[in-house]
Amino acid sequence: MSILAEHGQTLLILACIFGVFMAWGVGANDVANAMGTSVGSRALTIKQAIVIAMIFEFLGAYLAGGEVTSTIRKGIIDPATLTDTPELLVFGMMSSLLAAGTWLLIASLLGWPVSTTHSIVGAIVGFAAVGISVDAVAWGKVGTIVASWVVSPLLAGTISFFLFRTVQKLILNTENPFANAKRYIPLYMFAVGFLMAMVTMLKGLKHVFKDMGVELSFAQDAGIAFLIGLLVMGIGMLLLRNIKDEGNKGNRFASVERVFGVLMIFTACAMAFAHGSNDVANAVGPLAAVYGVIATGAVASKSVMPSWILLLGGIGIVVGLATYGWKVIATIGKKITELTPSRGFAAELGAAATVVLASGTGLPISTTHTLVGAVLGVGLARGIGALNLGVIGTIFTSWLITLPAGAGLAILFFFFFKGLFGA
Repeated sequence: MSILAEHGQTLLILACIFGVFMAWGVGANDVANAMGTSVGSRALTIKQAIVIAMIFEFLGAYLAGGEVTSTIRKGIIDPATLTDTPELLVFGMMSSLLAAGTWLLIASLLGWPVSTTHSIVGAIVGFAAVGISVDAVAWGKVGTIVASWVVSPLLAGTISFFLFRTVQKLILNTENPFANAKRYIPLYMFAVGFLMAMVTMLKGLKHVFKDMGVELSFAQDAGIAFLIGLLVMGIGMLLLRNIKDEGNKGNRFASVERVFGVLMIFTACAMAFAHGSNDVANAVGPLAAVYGVIATGAVASKSVMPSWILLLGGIGIVVGLATYGWKVIATIGKKITELTPSRGFAAELGAAATVVLASGTGLPISTTHTLVGAVLGVGLARGIGALNLGVIGTIFTSWLITLPAGAGLAILFFFFFKGLFGA
């Protein structure tokens, strides 16, 4: 207890710095999930994507990221093992933030799209297993997270593959693609409205509803999303009337792709909001744990999230995106496979569908793995030759390294802080 009483303020300031650093990493690396396909398909320029993402990621993080956050991220550590030594949780969470932030910095510099969730999970597992006890870690939880390495990309890739196949069959590979686009795109618009409403409510607004005392079931969310889907479809049908066929001017798909480009702007905004609300917890969850222990002097299984911590997380994400987000956006959008608006749309919708399925069934998934898998699925729909296998191999390798890299760095930092503050 004397360590917390003596150094509490210093520890909290350090934790805030490391939390912002980790949030910077989320912005620099993870925001490509929402924007990579839009930029790669040229539906948005890199500057437009960064401005849109900065607005919607911040709104998602600040307005909808404030649930009562479990201080021990995703239930990986048993709080009972730290009851007598709360300072070890402070050192551990500080180490985890610094370790995950460092790994995300390295990955972002190299242009690797890695999972921010897996980075922080690996870090927490590392310090807990080595610094506290192997029994302190809930290995069953870790196993389900590792399983998501396979589940996320496989599910998203499969959905996106078949989605793009339907676009090819119904629109692109027909004698009159523009006429068929006007006929079938309203159905895709309904799917966009429905799935994006589901993602936003399940991942983004869930916490806002909870704060208002409103608890919606999955079926109620689906009902509201169905109505929003119909509304989007109706607006889309009105807008489609004004688009003229310019496909005979050298590219018969030009007008069709323009329609898909407009759709992608909507999907990108909704995905950015949902991502900001969900993944800001990777940076602010451990910071809230440190704040809770220093404020009360005891380890609690849950702590209320102060709004200033969410503000720090939101600012960190925006700065990370603005300063370095372009590099990972380029990897996802341009280096895996060549994207057009119709292909990017199929990938983004496939990723959104995966997030909805995972939220409804409790599957643990990574948004990064989901979107990369979706882009792979779209590429495969055009044949294996459409994929850059070298880039894909590098991405898969970086995924495998993420958990042990986070763990190794966290162990080093944990013993450094322990020695520094005389624990």
